[in-house]
Amino acid sequence: MSERTLYITAVDKERLHELIISTRENAAESEVHLKDLEAELEKAIIVSSKDIPRDVITMDSQVCVKDLDTQEENVYTLVFPSHSDIERNRISVLSPIGVALLGYRAGDVIEWKVPAGIRKLKIKKILYQPEAIEKGGNNNAGKK
Repeated sequence: MSERTLYITAVDKERLHELIISTRENAAESEVHLKDLEAELEKAIIVSSKDIPRDVITMDSQVCVKDLDTQEENVYTLVFPSHSDIERNRISVLSPIGVALLGYRAGDVIEWKVPAGIRKLKIKKILYQPEAIEKGGNNNAGKK
């Protein structure tokens, strides 16, 4: 993953740390993703919900992404593992793409490792970000 500034609320950071601890105790096969998420959280800048930029992917954000290899576009919602549902494109923050999405901005290109090699996704736009709604903003943050 490339270097970027990760903005996160204190509540989400605490919830994600608790998730890392409980998952580490129960599922050793997730260790690589846990270490990636943990490393991202260590670099994170803690801000209040009102100070998170509207074009940043946070927990429960819904994003439109374009696969730069296939040109296919998909909409995903970044969620905690207990709310993941691949059939509804609700992806866990502990999945490889979930860890990669957290903290990216509209217009950014994500590169992440999968068993078949490196995948590249462009963040087309943020369709929904809970923090933007809390600030009285609209759902269409970061149009790009």
